[in-house]
This record gives sequence, structure tokens and C-alpha cells, in this order.
Amino acid sequence: MKPIIIVGAGLAGYTVAREFRKLDKETPLIMITADGGGFYSKPMLSNAFAQNKEAQQLITQAATQMAEQLNATLMTNVTVNGVDTQAKKIDTSSGVYEYDKLVLAVGAQPIRLDIKGDGAHRVLSVNHIDDYAAFREELRSSKNASPVRVAILGAGLIGCEFADDLAGAGHAVTLIDPSARALSALAAPALSAGLQAALGTRGVQFRLNTVAESVVQADTDLRVELADGSTVEADVVLSAVGLRPDLRLAHAAQLKTNRGIVIDAAGQTSAPDVYALGDCAEYAFPDGATRTLPYIAPIMTAGRAIARTLTGERTEIDLKPSPVLIKTPSYPLALIAPAPHLVAEGKWQDEVVNGKTVCRFYEAGGAMAGFGVSPHDNAIRQELLGALGKKTGE
Repeated sequence: MKPIIIVGAGLAGYTVAREFRKLDKETPLIMITADGGGFYSKPMLSNAFAQNKEAQQLITQAATQMAEQLNATLMTNVTVNGVDTQAKKIDTSSGVYEYDKLVLAVGAQPIRLDIKGDGAHRVLSVNHIDDYAAFREELRSSKNASPVRVAILGAGLIGCEFADDLAGAGHAVTLIDPSARALSALAAPALSAGLQAALGTRGVQFRLNTVAESVVQADTDLRVELADGSTVEADVVLSAVGLRPDLRLAHAAQLKTNRGIVIDAAGQTSAPDVYALGDCAEYAFPDGATRTLPYIAPIMTAGRAIARTLTGERTEIDLKPSPVLIKTPSYPLALIAPAPHLVAEGKWQDEVVNGKTVCRFYEAGGAMAGFGVSPHDNAIRQELLGALGKKTGE
């Protein structure tokens, strides 16, 4: 019996494996990962500094435990060189393996900025637990007197989460972003303003409407030179400008790709018996639109559906709207951003209800197509979810 092979041992890969084992206890299951294979919550990486968590403390289950629980062969520190979708074989640094069905859960890679200067090589990014460990070590080894000065490139979701977390841990943070406001791609202007004010009370500085052009070493310090002519002195520079789906394996396998690996409603790629989910995938919607969805809820939904499909029962991924929870304790947010093509013609409406800032986005036809609220709770999230797609008064 040929095995099911899953490439990737993050939340996406492990979710498929867990859900598959609920349905099928016997079919051989192989998981291949380039890292150590320990299970951890990736969202914790951007809010663990204030809790003073070391990297190993974030791992809740070791690779050996996961392999035992899943009755799986877990191949750690193994890279995948290519996939032959015709012969249904996968070529790895540990050998060639045949598969019955293949699942790609390879995630995303940090977007690399074209930054000049002799300090550009010291710009860090945090995309997995090894990056987090290296970042903590860089903060720890900084020669500058406390607080450590951290310049964060990007004031989007991850940048703001890191800023709140690092400021809460006592570091001096400066957020740099080309937009006029924080979280501009996701949040209503009123919520952006509230978040900026809350971060400001924690000492976070903002340099908006500009970008970093170079990072120069000055003794043990770094000087970030901005496009507007100003500079930011820092001990550590963190890039948080976003992620890009990892398409290297998909390209090698000649799978159809766009921004991500293109999958159908059931998660299948352009090759038979090859599936994808998570940050690397581009999901299909009933209206014909496709989108990448780098969030937890779609991963869990896709994992359950693909697991059932792997057993022979084709199951479509039911992508229901789900709010993104922004982990900024000083100003916690829940939101569903409107689709980018609706923003130009639509408008935000803001109100304060029982101390909560509630923002609703209405598209040109009058239907609610997005929202945001802070602070948030489950009741108000459910109320706003129920109003999505409806016009005022419906």
C-alpha cells in the first residue's frame, strides 16, 4: 500500500494528518519537514516576548510525540528536491518515495526587501521557530544599554503585533511603513488611529509614509536610512513586510500557480492526487475569485476537507467568513477586511457602542462587505458576521 505523504509539519500539515487519522487508522502516512518537526503555534511567535518565552518553551509536543500520536513516519530535517506527478514519486535528501496521494503544506517565505548598506545582512525576519530563537538571541546579545532599540519594517498585522509585544517586554520600538497609517490594508481608519494611539502609549514610535532604503553599521549599532531623508538608530532591525507563498516545489512539479498554488474547491492542485493548503495555497471561491488566506480558520477548514477527500470522499472546502483576531493586547482587534477591489467605491461607517469602536464597510451597492471592532468579544463578532452581505435594515 503506497503512503499518503504530507510535505510540511506546521499547523496545515499536522491538521491534515490529525483529521485523516480520525478517519483512517491504517493507511501509511509519511510527513516530511525541513525543520525539527516539533509542534508549536506559529501565531505565538509575535506575542511571546512580553511573556519572556524561549523558543523551546513554545513547542508543545516534540516530533517523536507527534509521530506516535499520528501513527506516522515523521522525517525531520529533510528537504524535498522535486515531485514527479506522473510517476507519483517525491525526491528528497533522504531518498525517493512513491505516494498514493500528496499534500503540500509548505507555507510561505518572508518577502525580502531590496535594502542597501553594509548592515543589510543584519535585517532579521521571523517566520518560524528557529527565526524566533535567532531574534531572541540578537536582542539578548545587543551591546546597547537597556532598552534595546528595535526598528520594525512594516506596520501591518505582524509588524503591529511584534511592536506591541516587544514594547510590552520593555524594548524601544519604531515602526516604519510606506502607508499613512498602521494596519492600513486591513483595518478601518478609525481602528488604525485607535491602534496607533494605544501603541503610542507604550512608547512605540511611528515613521509613516516612508520606507527603509539602507541599513548602515555604526560600531555595534545600526542606522536605518529612510527615503524621506531621516534616520532611525537601532540595535536590531526586524523585517515584517509580509509573506509570499512558497512556490519552489510547485514550480519544480509544474503545478499551476498564480500568487499561490492554485487549488480547486476540494483543495486539489492541477495534478491528480496532489493537494495543497495553508499559506502556500490559493483558494477558489464560488464566484470564481481566488485568494490566498494566511489565517488559522481557513487552514483548519481546508485540513478537515482535504483529509476526508484523501479517504476517497471528495469534500469541498467550506470557506465561511471568519474574523481575523489581531494580537495587540493594548488594542485588541477583530476584523474582516473588505476585498481590495471594493475599497475604492465603498465607505466605512464608524460608531462607538458600549465603549467599543465598531466599523462597518459598505460596498457601492449598500451591502456590508467588511467590519472591524475593538475591543471585541464573541457576541459582537457573531452579530457583525450575521450582517455580512446585507444592507442596512435587512
